[in-house]
Amino acid sequence: MDALGGIRYGAQIAQAARSHGLDPKLLAAVAAQETGGPGTSSGNNIVGDGGHGHGVFQIDDRTWSFAATPAAMDPAKNADAAASILQDDLSRYGGNVKAALSAYNSGSPTGTGTTTTWGDGQTLGYADSVMRHYAALGGDPSALVADNRDASTGVNALATLGAAIPAAAPAASSTASAGGSSTFDPYASFAPPVVQADSQSPFGAPVSWANEMSANGPAGGKEAADADSLVASSIDASDDVFDNRDDA
Repeated sequence: MDALGGIRYGAQIAQAARSHGLDPKLLAAVAAQETGGPGTSSGNNIVGDGGHGHGVFQIDDRTWSFAATPAAMDPAKNADAAASILQDDLSRYGGNVKAALSAYNSGSPTGTGTTTTWGDGQTLGYADSVMRHYAALGGDPSALVADNRDASTGVNALATLGAAIPAAAPAASSTASAGGSSTFDPYASFAPPVVQADSQSPFGAPVSWANEMSANGPAGGKEAADADSLVASSIDASDDVFDNRDDA
């Protein structure tokens, strides 16, 4: 699993995944989604999205200062950046993989994000398309989409899959049926994001909540916009100081 044999930049992706406690196949699936395409297992080291998306994982220079540097086109450093952002989103959303993937792409844990039409005519949102790549790589999507709101369980369960660190607690059981389909809604009753002052990511302070959550662009969907509005409404315009009470 760790070596990701036969996958372009597999060694770099596996190392980045291990460094951040992720399943290497999941991180490889993100690369395949970002710069590979339907039916492929490997990404490509390219500049895309009108010149804004950089490297195998398409880190966006409108959001991340890292992406505007030559390091962004180094597959190992690009993979490490992507793994850091994804791990940050996993921690923020309690190990909910589909929510973290949606946030990685769109900035919103419930956003559809970029849609992909596969060769069989099926059109999938970003998170579901990554899951399809993950299955093609030999991963078990049903084990990842289990509704797990406990961060220590959910994130460490992913690390166990990647042979990175032992799980602190057993992962939640899958709700997928024997036929491979699932009635589980990973977004049901999903709590809105909690505004935080900073991020675990090492690429500098985000300019907004939307930018903090998304690797692929500067806009982050309704949850991100609502969080930005909440922060803005809490700033005292007279002195630019955060204030949670009305002025006299």
